[in-house]
Amino acid sequence: MNFKGYTAATLRGDLYGALTSTVVALPVALAFGIASGLGAAAGLYGAIAVGFFAAVFGGTPSQISGPTPSMTVAMAVMLTTHASSIPEALVIVVMAGLLQISLGALKLGRFVVYTPAIVVSGFMSGIGIIIILVQITPFLGVPAPPGGPTAIVQAIPDAIANANPSAVAIGAATLIVGFVWPPKFARYLPPALVSLAVGVVLGIFVLTGSPQIGQIPTELPTLSFALPSASFLVSVISPALILALLGSVDSLLTSLVADSLTGERHKPDRELIGQGMGNTVAGLFGGLPGAGATMGTVTNIRAGGSTPVSGALRSVFLLALVLGMGDLVAPIPLAALAGILIKVGWDVIDWWLLSRLRRLRRQHIVVMLVTVALTVFVDLVTAVAIGLIVAGMTHAQELEELELDRVVSVPILDQQFFEGIPGFETDDPFAARVGLVELRGRFTVASAHKLAVTIGGDIRDHDVVVFDFARASHLDDSAAMLIRQLLATAKRSDTDCILTGATGRAGAALDALGVLDLVSRDQTVPDIDAARPVALRLLEARAD
Repeated sequence: MNFKGYTAATLRGDLYGALTSTVVALPVALAFGIASGLGAAAGLYGAIAVGFFAAVFGGTPSQISGPTPSMTVAMAVMLTTHASSIPEALVIVVMAGLLQISLGALKLGRFVVYTPAIVVSGFMSGIGIIIILVQITPFLGVPAPPGGPTAIVQAIPDAIANANPSAVAIGAATLIVGFVWPPKFARYLPPALVSLAVGVVLGIFVLTGSPQIGQIPTELPTLSFALPSASFLVSVISPALILALLGSVDSLLTSLVADSLTGERHKPDRELIGQGMGNTVAGLFGGLPGAGATMGTVTNIRAGGSTPVSGALRSVFLLALVLGMGDLVAPIPLAALAGILIKVGWDVIDWWLLSRLRRLRRQHIVVMLVTVALTVFVDLVTAVAIGLIVAGMTHAQELEELELDRVVSVPILDQQFFEGIPGFETDDPFAARVGLVELRGRFTVASAHKLAVTIGGDIRDHDVVVFDFARASHLDDSAAMLIRQLLATAKRSDTDCILTGATGRAGAALDALGVLDLVSRDQTVPDIDAARPVALRLLEARAD
């Protein structure tokens, strides 16, 4: 951390920001810890570890990090699907942290945020739905069935029939407070904290008999990492990578929010290293993995926090609470935390985009709905992977349309093309023996197939075809191979080819795949003007 220019006023702002974000983090960390399956203490340990290391070693000065909805749901999936015990699940967290550090060290931070917005929106909406579904049973005061959201949906009728009236009343009260608490008071008293206070008062003094958190550890966490087998490490590389990518995208998106509020510019690679260190430590000591928390970050900035000191102090304050609050946390009703999390889940759902679904392109609607459905009813790994694949295919289809619009394939009248060239004569003013294929802009695998179909037919209709690359800024390997195929089609059709403007990046791509070798050197010219006499010579040779 750089303390140059650090003043008493800056310290005062950081101190107030840390205190305010601590108040916001406390009920949410407890709730996320329970929702993940690791326990309330794990939520606090994660908030402390990730918050401290991301603040000290990260690249976004005012960012507050800790458990987030996406990381909580991801951890619950890891625990139920990819690990047979909590120690194995924590190994995945450590691996994810190390992968985040690697992403930052390899300078890949700026690429992580290239995840399509429609995939992020679908994924986050799915996360919100999962949070709401998972909290239905504690809201009703009954044990949660194993099997994830699908099992919970099936168990809802029985849960309603066996609901605990006290738990339902407490959960409803906290949920109502979360929705109706005036925004103008939120800066001073966060709605989550007010909801928690209401739930605790009701649970202790009015509506007793509701399930409670119970005692949590009141000492420093101990190392809980167990050395896994090599086969287990190999089997969980994929979920660890997904967890790392989720945390990275979550953190860097929050960094962008912080930039917009402060006018500063974060360092994405350094941010990933800090987040990775925090998640690695969290996994080693039994904490919940986390990422940049948008709600905590905005609260911190608005309260005056502007440097990493605020994030570090917030972790210190949380640690002080952990060391002396066990008796205070024990009587908190689980239904109160369920009410808080249902409101969190509601806020996580991208209602703004969902309300505009009918205005989106059909392909984007498919990507979003597929991502939401897979997130809720299959698992996060599959949702992200399939979502990215479908989004990539949709993007390729859009690129295909754009790239095809930049292709010119037309016949050229002889008297127009050869005008002014010595020796040219024609008795047919409508003769068009030369065709022009001009590629403008970028061409990729997206349009390769359609180009082959579209241009292939034109090539057979001419004696000479001029391929003009002067305005082609980029050809990927697939587009270059397409040109190779077209030249082969021309040869089979007894059509002569001339290449013009095959320089720069487009020319390099053609040369790398040996495309330029398919045309004699005298038929590779710098521009259209140089192609005119070559084309006339080729036509005269055909006539002879």
